[in-house]
Amino acid sequence: MNFIWTIAFMAVVGAAIGAVTNHLAIKMLFRPHQAKYIGSWRVPFTPGLIPKRRDELAKQLGNTVINHLLTPEIFKRKYFNEDMQEKATKLIVRQLNEKILLSDKTIADWLKLGGIENIASMANGKIENQVDLQFKQLKSRFEQETIRELAPVDWQQKADMKVGEIVAYILEKGEDFFESEQGKMTVKNLIDDFLSTKGTLGSMIQMFVGESSSLAGKVQPEILKFLKAPGTKNMLENIVRNEWEKLKDRPIVEMIDGFDFEPVIGNVKKYLTEQLAIEERLSHSLVFYFPEAAEWTQTKLVPKLTNFAFIEAEAKLEEVLRKMKLEDMVKEQVDSFPVERLEDIVLGISKREFKMITVLGGFLGGLIGIVQGIIVFITG
Repeated sequence: MNFIWTIAFMAVVGAAIGAVTNHLAIKMLFRPHQAKYIGSWRVPFTPGLIPKRRDELAKQLGNTVINHLLTPEIFKRKYFNEDMQEKATKLIVRQLNEKILLSDKTIADWLKLGGIENIASMANGKIENQVDLQFKQLKSRFEQETIRELAPVDWQQKADMKVGEIVAYILEKGEDFFESEQGKMTVKNLIDDFLSTKGTLGSMIQMFVGESSSLAGKVQPEILKFLKAPGTKNMLENIVRNEWEKLKDRPIVEMIDGFDFEPVIGNVKKYLTEQLAIEERLSHSLVFYFPEAAEWTQTKLVPKLTNFAFIEAEAKLEEVLRKMKLEDMVKEQVDSFPVERLEDIVLGISKREFKMITVLGGFLGGLIGIVQGIIVFITG
C-alpha cells in the first residue's frame, strides 16, 4: 500500500511541477512586460523574452519580410503577368466607359464638377469683349496708318495693275452709253440745261444752230470720238493712277470718317454667338461628339497605356521597394505595437497549443514522478 501511495504522490508532484514549469515558461515569453527592480538591482528574467528582444525581433521580422516574403520576384510573379494585365485593362476600360465616355453627363456637368459654372455666359462675354478689343485695335490702326502701310504689298501691286483695266472698262461703258438713245437724250438735256442758264446768249446760239436735238446729234459723235481717242485713255489712266497714289498716302480714317461701326460690331457679336451656340454645344454628352471613343480606348489607348505602365512598373519595382524601406516600416510597427496586444494575438491564435504544452509538461512530470517513485521504493 505504501508503494502505491508513494508512486501516486510522486506522480502528482511531478505532474504539478511539469505543468507549472511549462505554463510559467510560456508566460515568461511575454511577462513581465517591463523590467523589475529591487533598488538598483534588476530582477533576473525581467522583462519577458519577447519584450526584452523586441528590437532584435523587429529587425529580424523586417529582414524576413523584405528578403523572403515581399521580394521583387514574388511581386513580379503575383502581379506582373498577362492575366493581371488583362484584368487591369478590363477594369480601366469598364470604369472609363461607365464613368466618363458612355456617361449621360453633359459637358456642362463635367465643367460644373470641375468648379466651372455659367461657362456659356462667360464664353459669350469673352467673345464680345474680344470683338470690342479687336475693333478698337483696328480703329486705332486706321487712325495712324495709311493704305500704303496697312495693305499688303502684293495687294497694292495688283491694284496698280488694275488701273488700266478700270480705265478701259469706264471708257467702254461710256462709249456704249453715249451710242445709245439714252446717251443721246442725256446730251440733249445737258445742252438744254446749259443754254437755259445763258439767257439771251443761249437763245442766240439756239437760233443759229437750231433745235437742241440737232445740236446733240453733232455733239454726240465728238464725245464718242473723244472717248475712243488713245490720248483719252492715257490721260484718264494717269489721272486715276496719280489719285490712287495720293489715296494710298492718306490715313484710312479719313475715308471712313463718319462711318458708324456700332451696328457692324453688334452684328458680328450676334453672328459669332449664334454660330458658336456654346450653350447648346455644352448640353451634349461626350459620346455625342466622340461616338467612337469607347471602342478606340478599349482597342488601342488603354491596352498600350496598361502595357507601358506594367513594363515601367516592373523595371522600377526593385528601386521602389528599396526606397519604400519595408524592413524599416515593419520594424517601426513592431516597435510601436503594444506587448499586451501582441501577447493577446499570439495567445489567441495558439491558446489550444499552449494548453497542450502545459498538459504535456504535466504528463511528462507525472511520468517522471512515477519513475522516481519506483526508484525510491526499490532503493529505499
